[in-house]
Amino acid sequence: MSALSPGTSILRQTFVFIRPAGLTRIRPNAALHLMRDKSAKVHRLRQIAGSAATQAALARCGGAMILKVASYNIRKAIGSDRRRSPERVLQVLREVDADIVALQEADRRFGQRAAVLTPHLLEEHSDWQSVGLGMRATSMGWHGNAILVRKSARILDCEQLHLPALEPRGAVMADVAIANATVRIIGMHLDLSGLWRRRQAAAILAHVGASGDAMPTVMMGDLNEWSRAAGCLRDFGASFRFADTGPSFHARRPIARLDRIMVSPELRIDACGVHQSPAARVASDHLPIWANLATQEGASVRRPSED
Repeated sequence: MSALSPGTSILRQTFVFIRPAGLTRIRPNAALHLMRDKSAKVHRLRQIAGSAATQAALARCGGAMILKVASYNIRKAIGSDRRRSPERVLQVLREVDADIVALQEADRRFGQRAAVLTPHLLEEHSDWQSVGLGMRATSMGWHGNAILVRKSARILDCEQLHLPALEPRGAVMADVAIANATVRIIGMHLDLSGLWRRRQAAAILAHVGASGDAMPTVMMGDLNEWSRAAGCLRDFGASFRFADTGPSFHARRPIARLDRIMVSPELRIDACGVHQSPAARVASDHLPIWANLATQEGASVRRPSED
């Protein structure tokens, strides 16, 4: 090809591309149809098998359970712009795409304490079901604590944990059959007072320790603990390991690690982090945190068929 002559625009040059032999030409419209077909197939696979984490679990290596968990204080769906938008919260949850989610401030505080994410919203616009923890007909959780699991998962048991507190506080627990194994999930929202946080942590740990049916356990929620290793974090850390997710509060400029994910020794943390999408920065005053978990090599995993 000859060099461009001075003053000649490159737009006026003619370029000839030769398609190698055997390479099929795809017209633009045909390419668009292929992309749409692929998208539809991927969507169908996710409906059948759940998130990418669950799909990996189904193709497990050595029988290890693999799943993605998340914790999110949704602040009754009131965003940093002071607008209440459950649809925006659901958008953030879809972005995170966790198999199990612990929610805090999931119900309104006054009146009937109705759920922010209504059953219709979850049924029609999500891949999750709510664990039946509500003590009121219109509530989703217990003192605002709720648990969402994949619609393909089985909820084996659930209960509310009564905690010592000056103001209404509680924790919730659910045993869930997912990814061909059973895992125990505990969601919590602890007190603003450091003294009461430690009392609440002791109550939760005592409840877990008294359970005669041990299984891999994930505890997560808004611990309201500003220190990095003191207070209730030291209490939980004696038996559980923390996912190093990072600061999650305030959503617009996160500086504090108020939200935490903790796992029992049977579980391994493969990856973790804070979800910081544009939608997450305005949907609540907290950012959601997440962790990809797997069973430790050689750990005993209880199968759902054993129930």
